[in-house]
Amino acid sequence: MKKKLLSLVLAMAMTASLLAGCGAGTGETTGTDGAEVAEEAAEETEAAEETAEEAEAAEETAEEAEAPAAEGGVLKIGGIGPTTGGAAVYGTAVMNAAQIAVDEINAAGGVNGMTLELKFEDDECDAEKSVNAYNTLKDWNMQVLMGTVTSGCCIAVAESAMADNMFLLTPSGSAVECVQYDNAFRVCFSDPNQGIASAQYIGANALATKVAVIYDSSDIYSSGIYEKFAAEAANQPFEIVAAEAFTADNKTDFTVQLQKAKDAGADLVFLPIYYTEASLILAQANQMGLDTKFFGCDGLDGILAVENFDTALAEGVMLLTPFAADATDDKTVKFVEAYKAAYSDTPNQFAADAYDAIYTIKAACEKAGVTADMSTSDICDALKGAMTQITVDGLTGDGITWSADGEPTKAPKAVVISDGAYKAM
Repeated sequence: MKKKLLSLVLAMAMTASLLAGCGAGTGETTGTDGAEVAEEAAEETEAAEETAEEAEAAEETAEEAEAPAAEGGVLKIGGIGPTTGGAAVYGTAVMNAAQIAVDEINAAGGVNGMTLELKFEDDECDAEKSVNAYNTLKDWNMQVLMGTVTSGCCIAVAESAMADNMFLLTPSGSAVECVQYDNAFRVCFSDPNQGIASAQYIGANALATKVAVIYDSSDIYSSGIYEKFAAEAANQPFEIVAAEAFTADNKTDFTVQLQKAKDAGADLVFLPIYYTEASLILAQANQMGLDTKFFGCDGLDGILAVENFDTALAEGVMLLTPFAADATDDKTVKFVEAYKAAYSDTPNQFAADAYDAIYTIKAACEKAGVTADMSTSDICDALKGAMTQITVDGLTGDGITWSADGEPTKAPKAVVISDGAYKAM
């Protein structure tokens, strides 16, 4: 291509030179006019040669820039989650941590010769917008989906992913329905698992004898955890003395629910809800003089970043989560340092889930021998088989494995908020 381009430019220059020696009408030129034409022709020839050299250099530069991707191509990974709105803490953490993992993997040589590319779309924690984001990523030629971040959105997108036979790995969609199809897997615990594990943790560690629950009956995440928590509580050495619900239409005043917990003598309030509502509950409990323990699940992760929230009110709050940023193992230390350096912030559990999700995709691609030139459906089929055969040592657990129903197996952990930070219990 370079030789053809150079030859073409030089040929044009020679033609210009020949034309300079010909007369305008009779085939003959003399005197000053001929000299001027000859001089102009020489200048055009010189300019043409310079243009050819520049074109050749530009083409070589372009080829060099494309070289890394040329070996094995690019595997396009889409991500969906809220980076604006009330749940932005979750989506932003997932987006940031996933990018760190992608950059690390590419720097180490990629996957099966492929370079990974991540494109993340904001869904504002809205199911309809999440489906729109999915379609945007399809237009981008997404081959694997890491998402979505929240359960309601993930359920909506799961329908489209199933229809397209698109491999879906959600870092934090915990509702059962998020992985109801065989193309879908998750990194986090499911809602039932969180509810059961929370009840067992509270019981095994004798954290309370009387427990009150405040949950969102309009939210599948919250109500799902509560149902399994209540069922498992029957096997534990504590009693549920109050179970009070709220809905999405009424989630700013919790004084009635808190008063019932206080009147029932609860020594612990279980909050299977998101951090925004939890921050209001803690503030109102403080105003009421309610002195009790609070225990939540991964939805509480992010409460320390709520705008205008007095983080001192969260002191002693416990939550079930597989990740603590202050852990001293090498993987966690390295990840936290990288996250802080890139984003000037401390990563939460959602960030850890996303980081593990990207490395899980890497492990499954390596196991299945996935290549970038495979169709999206073939990639999905290959990864579905590989997921039940891999083991991942991640930030959220060592020796993580997956069953064919999309569920991970790993040990539950809990953290407590102490001195404005999450501490492993």
